[in-house]
Amino acid sequence: MSKRNTQAAKTAARERLREERERQAKRAKVRRQIVVACSVVAVLAAAGGIGYAVVQAGKPSYWESEKDAKVVAPANTSGTDGTTVTIGKSSATKTLKVYEDPRCPVCAQFEQTVGATVKKDVDDGKYKIQYVGGTFIDGDSLGKGKIGSNGEGSKKALSALGAALNVSPEAFVDYKTALYSKKWHPDETDDKFKKDSYLIEVADTVPALKGNAKFQNAVKNGTYDAWAVAMSKGFDTNKDGVTGTPSFVMDGKMLTADSQGNPPMTVDDFNRVVDAALKG
Repeated sequence: MSKRNTQAAKTAARERLREERERQAKRAKVRRQIVVACSVVAVLAAAGGIGYAVVQAGKPSYWESEKDAKVVAPANTSGTDGTTVTIGKSSATKTLKVYEDPRCPVCAQFEQTVGATVKKDVDDGKYKIQYVGGTFIDGDSLGKGKIGSNGEGSKKALSALGAALNVSPEAFVDYKTALYSKKWHPDETDDKFKKDSYLIEVADTVPALKGNAKFQNAVKNGTYDAWAVAMSKGFDTNKDGVTGTPSFVMDGKMLTADSQGNPPMTVDDFNRVVDAALKG
């Protein structure tokens, strides 16, 4: 082989090697660009996810948002946001304000023991009832703008009572009686009233509410949720000095069974304090 041919072969080999190195360098550059691009996308996605989480965390809860929602008041109400609920004959000259929380076990005890007496008195025109519902067992303190973290059954039940009131005052009274009954009222630690299905199941024991689609839709859609929150705020900001349930007020005076300030929990005690207030 001549030296010329040998030199040409070496030159060609070097050229092929140079071209191969250039191709490898280009492929490496492309890979680096792809890695960088993917890394940027990953960082942006992570940042977006974190941003979304931060935004979501900053959003108020459903019940927090209901504090500022437009209030839909049930029929048969009056006053600001329809939070004045008065039951009874217009001819009755006195009004007994009744403060209750739907989840309150003592309220349930009162209703089971004295509820029939109250209903008869109201039907007879002895006095009217002004119902004031609170939700403090849920952990709420609406007077301070706080929605608590101890459940939502009081609010849900109060909203459902609004749906019953929208049907009629009688449906409201009968439904409240059912909610407080031994059969249906749960233990204070059991937040059963937060379930729409349970509230509707109880309502089906009330003739005016049984199978009532309008009532059921109002419960499921939370039609009176904002009203329940507004009612609870009225409870928390009351001017009667009420801090617990059940409480009874007539003519601005708290009706108590004894010097310790306990509410009247028997028919005899209730009749005694109410009759005295009616004469006052």
